[in-house]
Amino acid sequence: MNEKTSFKCISQECEETYDLNEIIYRCRRCNSLLEVSHNLDSLNRRSPSAWMRLFDERYMKTSYPFGSGVWGKKEWVHPDIEIDNIVSLYEGGTNLFWAERFGRELGMSDLWIKQCGNSHTGSFKDLGMTVLISNVKQMISTGVEIKAVICASTGDTSASLAAYCAAAGIPTVVLLPKGKISISQLIQPLSNGAITLAVDTDFDGCMNLARMLSDDKTFYLANSINPLRIEGQKTISVEIVQQDDWNVPDWIIVPSGNLGNITAVGMGFKMMYDLGLISSLPRLVAAQSANSAPLFKSYETNYQTFEPIKSKPTLASAIQIGNPVSAPRAIPILKEFDSVVTAITESELSDAAAKADRTGLYCCPQTGVAIASLMKLLDSRIIQKNEKVIVLSTANGLKFTDFKSRYHERTIEGIDIQLDNSPIEISSDYKTLLNTVNNNIG
Repeated sequence: MNEKTSFKCISQECEETYDLNEIIYRCRRCNSLLEVSHNLDSLNRRSPSAWMRLFDERYMKTSYPFGSGVWGKKEWVHPDIEIDNIVSLYEGGTNLFWAERFGRELGMSDLWIKQCGNSHTGSFKDLGMTVLISNVKQMISTGVEIKAVICASTGDTSASLAAYCAAAGIPTVVLLPKGKISISQLIQPLSNGAITLAVDTDFDGCMNLARMLSDDKTFYLANSINPLRIEGQKTISVEIVQQDDWNVPDWIIVPSGNLGNITAVGMGFKMMYDLGLISSLPRLVAAQSANSAPLFKSYETNYQTFEPIKSKPTLASAIQIGNPVSAPRAIPILKEFDSVVTAITESELSDAAAKADRTGLYCCPQTGVAIASLMKLLDSRIIQKNEKVIVLSTANGLKFTDFKSRYHERTIEGIDIQLDNSPIEISSDYKTLLNTVNNNIG
């Protein structure tokens, strides 16, 4: 089967196409963003049941690279790449967790957490990075000169890029906002040998510098302006449905900053729908921090306008983005999926994460934004308690231990913390121990 893929301009008035081996991030004709276009006629030669059978046969097996959650869907992601050029760390295959106790506390019986942070570098970014770096390796194999792959990042993108470039033997340059990411996130690119630059600016400033550096075509840009990232991330949708015997949930809630992931989630569902694997689409929720919510402001006007903002600091640092590059891709998706956009305060996200943690989870602050959105939409009855809801947990909570520590130590300024749990200091006397334990149970 020959499903030729290409870059295509997202503008319906243009739709110019470009080869995937071309170093290009925007349409030369109209300057719009690009997407990866697949030959659906070719893909339709295989029946929906045959696709499902093929994906199930490959899922989490040891046959390289098809055991990867991404490359098990190779024909839908990058059918033209040579197997020898695939750079995989067996990403994907993360658990879809039935949050039975937490759901019960919220009055729900069908709440699920897609734990995307249980991936190689601890975030969903691995899903897109394996595709991008594999394509870079293929480009280099054809003689394209690429000195390094670069990115601006608030943490997770740099960690993923550094790991996959290290696996491929490709130099990496990452630009991070100085003093604004966790130590655990910073140490990941350092450990993987990336040239790591702590820049005295915010993410948007780092992004501007990365774009300037990428004007030199020998520096390949890995941020989500590059549509190859979305191709890998869209497999989240396929995997969710696959893990539930090919059933579609009612809602999916996605922490949203640069808007690439929610775009990818929508595109994954659209592809399954267009190829007949599913017969309905879920509703989406784009969950934003109130301190960095340009999409929410646009949503309030029914997307009549979209204006970048200057973000305020937020505990959900991975989505602290005032000028999301993927907004032109995301907004049509959000409209098509009858989506909701939320804006969550620092207190709401902190207490929501802590509440979920009390039921056995360990949520990053971005997931806290998504869970707080769920609670708010339940209260407003936009989401019904009998509906099936999936919350995307986008990163491993272990990357954000400082956030957890500060919460339980009550050292986060400006937040009325409700669910802190600090160590109880006692003497070594057994009677004191017994009394303290009994006084604190139940």
